[in-house]
Amino acid sequence: MDIRGKRRSEHFEDRGAGRRGARGGGGGAGVRILSFVFRRFGFKGVMVAGVALGGIYLIAPEGLRQSLVGGAPSTPAVTGKVCEASQKHAAACDFSRAVLASTEDVWARKFSAAALPAYEMSPPAGYQMPTLVVFARAVQTGGCGNATSAVGPFYCPADRKLYIDPGFYDVLARKLNAPGDFAQAYVIAHEVGHHVQNLIGSLRLRLPGETKAQSSVRAELQADCLSGVWGHSARKDLQITEADIAEATQAAHNIGDDALGHKNEATYTHGSSVQRIRWFRKGFETGDPRHCDTFSVQRYQDL
Repeated sequence: MDIRGKRRSEHFEDRGAGRRGARGGGGGAGVRILSFVFRRFGFKGVMVAGVALGGIYLIAPEGLRQSLVGGAPSTPAVTGKVCEASQKHAAACDFSRAVLASTEDVWARKFSAAALPAYEMSPPAGYQMPTLVVFARAVQTGGCGNATSAVGPFYCPADRKLYIDPGFYDVLARKLNAPGDFAQAYVIAHEVGHHVQNLIGSLRLRLPGETKAQSSVRAELQADCLSGVWGHSARKDLQITEADIAEATQAAHNIGDDALGHKNEATYTHGSSVQRIRWFRKGFETGDPRHCDTFSVQRYQDL
């Protein structure tokens, strides 16, 4: 893909480096979640989880935890602005802003054309753009509590912001074996997909008779599909190649619940590798968000 000469989004914040042990929102459910993590993974697990309460993750925190043995995604050298910490961070920030701008253009057109899955909640007449927040080590969200870099990229529905430590791109390439700029673009587009779900009313949708985990899988697969829709729509403008598509599908494969080591399908929260690739490709091949309605698939087993 080629971002040279393309617009950079202004909906961007550089929060700098936060303290991993910073106190923040959460309470109640947060204590219960961290207690569960402690019982299952021990003290180290609690430190790594650093759960952003109510955040929607690219990867379930415990799955990412297993991939981070040997180091967290952010360099401890970041003491000020993340984008000014190094040339590598500056390039990551610039790239992220270019991809975000492209998603803004694509989703503005889709919302204007009302080409969206229909749910009980009426979507806004125009696309409401999210903000991308970059941070290092830890961050305080506007309604989803605190998070550390170790939870990976996530979307906070409460403040309609995407959060990412640019160091995650190294984790994606080295720990998750998913290198390439389009793999990184897929990550951003997936989180933007959660924002689209928030606007159209499917982000917290739960079908009768299904577990919370199953509803989560439906939501994650829809976000994968919506990221594919963006890729289809931006293909000509960003000169997206077959090699780029292969990078995204490899990333989708390697962050499937089974690829991350989860054995019990009943506990999947993001979908299998096969499912994540299938729904990304459906969005990429059709370019139509209405084909991304995972909630209209009657049998969960048919996703």
